[in-house]
Amino acid sequence: MEEILNITFLSLRVSGTSVIIGSLIGIPIGAFLGLKQFRGKMTLIRLIDVMIKSIVNTFMGLPPVIVGLVVYLLLAPTGPLGWLNLLYTPSAMILTQLIEVIPIIIGITMSSVSSIEKTIRERALSLGATQWQTLFLVLREAKIGILTSIITAFGAAISEVGGIIITGGNIRWLTRTLTTAIIVETELGNFSMALTLGAILLTIAFVINLSLTIVQLKWVRR
Repeated sequence: MEEILNITFLSLRVSGTSVIIGSLIGIPIGAFLGLKQFRGKMTLIRLIDVMIKSIVNTFMGLPPVIVGLVVYLLLAPTGPLGWLNLLYTPSAMILTQLIEVIPIIIGITMSSVSSIEKTIRERALSLGATQWQTLFLVLREAKIGILTSIITAFGAAISEVGGIIITGGNIRWLTRTLTTAIIVETELGNFSMALTLGAILLTIAFVINLSLTIVQLKWVRR
């Protein structure tokens, strides 16, 4: 039981931390990129926007093992960040998942903000609202989409396995998460343990998604 709790709390810590940091970074960037459509109509600006959005969408589908490999090479003793001694630690796993969730949060936030009709912005400005007030108005209207980006990012993080195995090493009591532990227990033929861990993983994902979905529904009804 003690090991199961250790594995569960580590999974929540790694995924939760990566999503929180990713939200602090990704939401402002996504909002900025989503609002860029309101800034001018030049062909060059549109072309740049298309290129940026294409890059974001590409990184949203980046294979976790590729991310894990890149982070491993950066944190390896011979890598540029090897002096930090982060390889095979929870910090390396958080960094790996952070790289994975930021494009997801940016992409969905960007789409949500850009889908807010231009008339909302123009109407706010015509009524005397400042640029900052208008920005907060648009973000408030896009809050459901922003929350969706957080839900999606957490779901991707908590279920990720390839990248964190490479950078975390799947070390017992130190870097073993629910997903990596399921793989180990399955390979050892301990299917009861693997199923227990799988049930915990599904329960966590369900409870968090249910809670955030309830919040979404309350916002819709307002």
